[in-house]
Parts: sequence; structure tokens; C-alpha cells
Amino acid sequence: MTESQQFQWGLLKPRYWLTWFGISVLFLLVQLPYPLLHRLGIWLGRTSMHFLKRRVSITRRNLQLCFPDMDPVQRELRVVGNFESLGMGLLETGMAWFWSDKRVKRWFSVNGLHHLQHAQREGRGVLIIGVHFMSLELGGRVMGLCQPMMAMYRPHNNKLMEWVQTKGRMRSNKAMINRRNLRGMVQALKQGEAVWFAPDQDYGPKGSVFAPLFAVPQAATTSGTWMLTRMANPALITVVLIRNSDRSGYELVIQPELRDYPVSDEQQAAAYMNQVIEREIMRAPDQYMWLHRRFKTRPLGAASLY
Repeated sequence: MTESQQFQWGLLKPRYWLTWFGISVLFLLVQLPYPLLHRLGIWLGRTSMHFLKRRVSITRRNLQLCFPDMDPVQRELRVVGNFESLGMGLLETGMAWFWSDKRVKRWFSVNGLHHLQHAQREGRGVLIIGVHFMSLELGGRVMGLCQPMMAMYRPHNNKLMEWVQTKGRMRSNKAMINRRNLRGMVQALKQGEAVWFAPDQDYGPKGSVFAPLFAVPQAATTSGTWMLTRMANPALITVVLIRNSDRSGYELVIQPELRDYPVSDEQQAAAYMNQVIEREIMRAPDQYMWLHRRFKTRPLGAASLY
């Protein structure tokens, strides 16, 4: 058991009381029936727009950059829909951490599990390509119920939140790997593990190249996928959790192995992976995390897009 999994009495200090309160409220809320949670999530998301004006602005800007021909009215509807999804994402985090396996299984279906099973048939490692949908935490829990895996993550600065999220994520998965621990990810893949990795965000200039993403010609794109593929030769499979619009739950979508990944060229590999990410985002664009400053890293001398 790692340090982040062990409860420490220091987590009861006054500095964590507000965090304890928030976690307790979230725990109580997710005991409500799912249809009611769906309505509550939408309300929370719409209400948050009044307090997260900077994030609303970033979301709107990202949509302008990626879809410049989108009708302005349609764009504003998508902004609202995205924050409704954000409210649901908060509750889905609680569902992922606190729901029983039985209750989680009741609300999702799986499409394509045989693709993952086939890729691992001979003990080959699998790099699970994920994207940052709002249902990300729940997606990890659902995926773990189908096939326990390891996941790349960034440790939380709040020690209590780190303990809670690690405990929640480990309910159905094997281990969490610090995203800076490249050696650990390579070792896990070489041992035949499935490792979740999300290459869709802006991780800064170090270890990134610029490649097209939607209508943005130069988006900083991590080379992590390319490096892991060169070093461990895993199968590459995309996995996303999509929230059904009819409130009937979720669908875990597992795609066939990506067989034409250009591992010999870093630049082509980044462009290829961004095309894969575009395809996955367009399954449910309102559910994607547009509030992230995806294009904050710019080529040397280029103006900021925000």
C-alpha cells in the first residue's frame, strides 16, 4: 500500500475541515437516485457559469478556435451544454468514488470489450488512449470493472483529496502511476498491463511538438504517446465513457487497436493522435473538457490565443 492510500491522522487537522465538508456533501448527494442526480448536475452546471466566468470565456474561445464556422447561437448553446456536463462531472466523480460496484454496473453498457481482450491475448501491454470528458473519473471506475488497469495521473496538492481520489480510483483498478514516471509506465506496459494515458491536453512545451487539432494548425501535443510506443511497443486502443442523452446511463466505447500509428516519426505521430482525439471528442462534444486552456502553449514568438 502506497503512502497516498494510507490514512494519516494529520488529515483530521483544521486545515482539512472544509475539504472534509465538501467530500461529505458530495457523498450524501450521490446517494440520490440517478435521474435526480442528472437534473441536479445540470442545475449545478448552469449555476456555476455565474461564478466561473473565466472558464466560460475559455470554453467559448476554444470552441471559436476549433470550430470557426460554427453559428454563434449554436456555439453559445454548446457552451451552456458544456457547463451542464461540468455539473454532471462533479457528481460523476462522487459516483466513481462512492458508489458500490453493483450500482455502477447498473448504469453502464460496454461496446467493444473484445478489442481489449484480443490485444492482450498474448500478454502484450496496452496503452489505453483516453480523452478528458467530464465523466473521466467515472470512466476510470467503469473501465476498471471491465478490465482492471493502471492509470497515469497528477498527484493532488491537497493531501486529503489525494487520499480520497486514490482510494476511490483503486476500488476497481490496480495502481496509479505519476505522469512523470515514464520508467514506471514503460515497465508496466512491458509486463503486459493496460495503462491509461490521456494525450489530449496542453502539458507545456517540454516533451511536446506542434500539430494540427481541429482548425488550430499548431497545437502543443505531448510526445508521451510516441515515446511510450517506441519504448514498450504496446497496442494502442482508445476508450471513452459517453453519457447517454436520455438519462439511461453510460456507454463505455472501446475501439479496435490502432494499427497504422506512425511510430517512426514524432511529428506525424502527434498529428495522427490529434486526429484520433478529434474523432473521440466528436462522439459527444458537449461532454468534453473545453474549459481547459488547450492552446496556451504557443510556438516561439506567436501571440497568445487567450
